[in-house]
Amino acid sequence: MPDDFRSTSTPALTAGARFRAALAGDEPLQIVGTINPFCAIVAQRVGHKAIYVAGGGLATYSHGLPDLAITTLNDVLDDVRRITDACDLPLMVDVDTGFGGVFNIRRLVKGLIKDGAAAMHIEDQVPLKRCGHRPHKAIVTTAEMVDRIKASVDARTDPAFFIVALA
Repeated sequence: MPDDFRSTSTPALTAGARFRAALAGDEPLQIVGTINPFCAIVAQRVGHKAIYVAGGGLATYSHGLPDLAITTLNDVLDDVRRITDACDLPLMVDVDTGFGGVFNIRRLVKGLIKDGAAAMHIEDQVPLKRCGHRPHKAIVTTAEMVDRIKASVDARTDPAFFIVALA
């Protein structure tokens, strides 16, 4: 690896396709959490096949804030870009509730793919979400969650981009 620790490979597959290949190759696939480019590089150097960035990790590491729906779509995309610029492991991103309605979700998915993310997971909580392990969470209707998933799928510019919906 070069002195600046960055990967020099140029993957021929899309990030989504690399994620799906990692899923097929390792059962179960261990996806290690990373909060910044350096953590992603370390994960790659020790042999992990995929990485994950949590909304709570970004809120805490990048802004010193709790995971209470304070970070924005642009905050997440900035950190995704920093990580994928430094490491070519497939990255799964916690996108909370999608940062707004279906138009924001479409913009988010297109941005994630453009910035090199391989996968995302979206939650079924109301927009003023609470961290998953905290009490007093409220969820959206089934119809609204279906709209979120449909908007995510329809916005993919990489058909292999992997979408996980959490309930």
